[in-house]
Amino acid sequence: MKTNTSSHAERELDILLKTTPDAIIRDFVPEIIAVCEAFGRSGQSGGSAPYTASALSQAIKKLCLQQTIAPLTGEDDEWCNVGETLYTGERGDVFQNNRLSSVFKEDGKAYYLDAITWKTQRESTWHGSAKTKTSETITSRQYIKSFPFKPQEFVIDVIEKEISKDNWEFTIKDDKDLEKVFEVYDKFLTP
Repeated sequence: MKTNTSSHAERELDILLKTTPDAIIRDFVPEIIAVCEAFGRSGQSGGSAPYTASALSQAIKKLCLQQTIAPLTGEDDEWCNVGETLYTGERGDVFQNNRLSSVFKEDGKAYYLDAITWKTQRESTWHGSAKTKTSETITSRQYIKSFPFKPQEFVIDVIEKEISKDNWEFTIKDDKDLEKVFEVYDKFLTP
């Protein structure tokens, strides 16, 4: 006997396919019904069902987008040698994480390329570098303190200023905003 959840899903999907024949989920109907059936059999109550459904949908979304759903372990099987440094292009032992492509390791130190996103007063965002009030250059990439590692991304406000035609300077609006970054990451020092 089918659960109420899968019966509801079948009815709704049938209506969707009749009213929207080109629905993007058409090819996934059997899998969606199977997930709904498993969910219905899992014994979720009115209190736990919304949380479990949300966790399930978020996990499926991340997996379909080839994102991680568990922290990186840092174990050897997570790395592949890509063989040249990002800075000089010279051959060497540079490893890229095979679960999260924005994580690299050189000389035994792992770093995350997207630790900081810079946001200007015009709301544009990017990854790259900006200067502190004392002219220290801070990059978006930061060293990972330890594994297991769950990526955290920080948005830091910067002031953009055109110093010559098509040449921009970016200064961190409040250097104290970096404190929260360095609670999670070790500062990446550019060579």
